[in-house]
Amino acid sequence: MARCETCGNDYDKTFEVTMNGGTHVFDSFECAIFALAPACSHCGVRIVGHGVEAKGELFCCAHCAQAIGRNALRDRAP
Repeated sequence: MARCETCGNDYDKTFEVTMNGGTHVFDSFECAIFALAPACSHCGVRIVGHGVEAKGELFCCAHCAQAIGRNALRDRAP
């Protein structure tokens, strides 16, 4: 059995994720997301989908980008 690197659970159904040249072991997608998904630069939520990016910063949505002055991004086209 392997141990999840996020929660420490020793589990027989762990899985590995290879990212940026490193291999990580998790017992759930929840733990993998917590450890590997980027956080929104405004609200801190983990970005599970595509998100948006402006000036090198990642955001979960255009609303969060606009909240800190990145006004060019839109969640919906007119």
